[in-house]
Amino acid sequence: MSAAGTMLAYLQGGLTALALPPLLLVLAGFAGGLLAWRGWRPGALLAVVAAAGLLLLATPLAAGLLRATLEREVTPGIPAGGVPLGAIVVLGAEMVHGRDGGDVGPLTLERLRAGAALHRRTGLPLLVTGGPLSPGSAPIAVLMARSLTADFGAAPRWVEARARDTRENAAFSAALLRGEGIGAAYLVTHAWHLPRAQAAFARQGLATAAAPVRLDRVPDGRLSEWLPRADHLGESWFFLREWVGRLVYALRD
Repeated sequence: MSAAGTMLAYLQGGLTALALPPLLLVLAGFAGGLLAWRGWRPGALLAVVAAAGLLLLATPLAAGLLRATLEREVTPGIPAGGVPLGAIVVLGAEMVHGRDGGDVGPLTLERLRAGAALHRRTGLPLLVTGGPLSPGSAPIAVLMARSLTADFGAAPRWVEARARDTRENAAFSAALLRGEGIGAAYLVTHAWHLPRAQAAFARQGLATAAAPVRLDRVPDGRLSEWLPRADHLGESWFFLREWVGRLVYALRD
């Protein structure tokens, strides 16, 4: 990754953190408390609202409803405009760093498992896509190819190792597949990510059929869904970030 690319990645990550909960709500809570201490009464209300927002986003109910707003558009297995499906594209997610170096993270591993199962069922070749996620790290696509081969016995035919985001996943993968005479492919990623990903591939002229990882149930408001937990706050962050990504892509593209 170039110095300019590294700087851009850090800037983008910092702005994303500031624009989304929990950091946004934590900063709002601090600001409200400070203003209340300085004698501005509405500051106390701001602090309370920020704290309540944090607690709400940490519930399974809020996380599940946010996820459902993204997944409601997903229709698995619909043929892509009559064009024969010629490949399976698996999008990278995150990686982990251990003593032995980098490896695929849990979300990426779920996508690989789904891609390998679809490969065995259809016989279609696999394409994995994703560049380095941090300075000095191996491209996530290289780690994905290693895992597919070693863990699932399904070596990918194509390894696209440059893409920095979903937009570039689509651009570089579509170019690879068009060079092979392929005009449509299965697209494997998490269900909440599929609407943005399919739109990005459509803009590159490659038709896709949705192959979602984990279409979850819609929350029904049962008591257990109101109990806050830290991991659900992380899920809410993912889904809010996805909505911001869709807005950015819509405005830019």
